[in-house]
Amino acid sequence: MWGALAIVYVIWGSTYLGIRVVAESLPAFGSAAMRFGIAGALLGLILIAVRGWRRMRVTARQLGATVVVGVLLLAGGNGLVVLAESPRFAVPSGVAALIISLNPLIMVVLRAVTGDRPGLVTVLGVAVGLVGLAALFLPGLAGASDHPVPVVGGLLCLGAVTCWCVGSFATRLLPMPADPFVASVYEMFAGATSMALIAVVRSEPAPWLVPDVPAKAWLALAYLVVFGSLVAFTAYIWLLHHAPISLVSTYAYVNPVIALLLGALLVGEVLTGQVLVAAATVVVGVVLVVSTERVSRES
Repeated sequence: MWGALAIVYVIWGSTYLGIRVVAESLPAFGSAAMRFGIAGALLGLILIAVRGWRRMRVTARQLGATVVVGVLLLAGGNGLVVLAESPRFAVPSGVAALIISLNPLIMVVLRAVTGDRPGLVTVLGVAVGLVGLAALFLPGLAGASDHPVPVVGGLLCLGAVTCWCVGSFATRLLPMPADPFVASVYEMFAGATSMALIAVVRSEPAPWLVPDVPAKAWLALAYLVVFGSLVAFTAYIWLLHHAPISLVSTYAYVNPVIALLLGALLVGEVLTGQVLVAAATVVVGVVLVVSTERVSRES
């Protein structure tokens, strides 16, 4: 259990740095389409080898549901992060992870919109997290005229986490395949296909046709395919079936800490006092929400 949790902590936290390395040299949506197309094919082949072709069958309604979820989770939830970390928008990888960690807070809002009534501590956690988010977008508090987070890139990350939450929420309402691994294969293919179409519309060059791509970009892409999309995902699914949800949920506030540290140590991303204060505030908000939700589920 602790090995699987460590994988989710470290590898998912490190994927934001991997995305930055890829996005510096390869087109955003084209590279993301490659990542999930290859990962979906590998996962599908593994499932077929272990379980046979028949286990991959889904109904038309289930296929449609996986397409909707795959587009939201991957094209929206991941593709927009890659775009935000690209040189055009230049969001630091640690900051991107910090904004994405608002996932539990947005899920509370979605549940409230659909009739759920969150508790007082949960509402407080959402408010604290939003204060931390606002601190990221304020002009430099030390008198600098610029923002610690590029505004447009930060908004892309907000759009990404919103898409991820809507897609996750939709899985409760749509007729998804019973096997989550099978569902993931179709979601990856749907996400990869939609991102490939977006890449064509944006006139992105095919990743393999981009000249002078450094080896580190291809290695980072391979890392995202194998470790980010297969190893960590498999560990996460295993944890959902074998560990308390309260323990699994802690990845939401560990991942941004890992991402911030790796970005600062390996690529020199600057951790200003404002970013650190905002990060601490966001993490406190997420901890309040996750811990309160844990108690309500276990009771």
